[in-house]
Amino acid sequence: VPLAESGGGLVQAGGSLRLSCTSDKFFGSNIMGWFRQAPGKEREFTAAIDYSGGTTKYADSVDGRFHISRDNARNTVYLQMNNLKPEDTALYYCARNVGGWAGFARHSTYDSWGPGTQVTVSS
Repeated sequence: VPLAESGGGLVQAGGSLRLSCTSDKFFGSNIMGWFRQAPGKEREFTAAIDYSGGTTKYADSVDGRFHISRDNARNTVYLQMNNLKPEDTALYYCARNVGGWAGFARHSTYDSWGPGTQVTVSS
């Protein structure tokens, strides 16, 4: 499933951004996730959501500040990011999970990735 992220940009600390991830094909009933990768660091799990939107997971570093949602009719997943910090600066990717909740934080359990959108937070 081809994925495309958008919504990244430059924002001051304390600001907000909303990322979108879309596809021209149906996501399926899969869990969808967001990951991020800062320069010189490994790709890390950020957030994930099931098909119904009833179950979500967050990395500790973003819990309470980020909110993941999805619109299945539009094949779109969102990541609302509030109270951004300089350490949130990274390339953000969305991906489709094929491993279920057992491996939701491991990027190896995702089979489709977008090219990423850059988020830069200035202090």
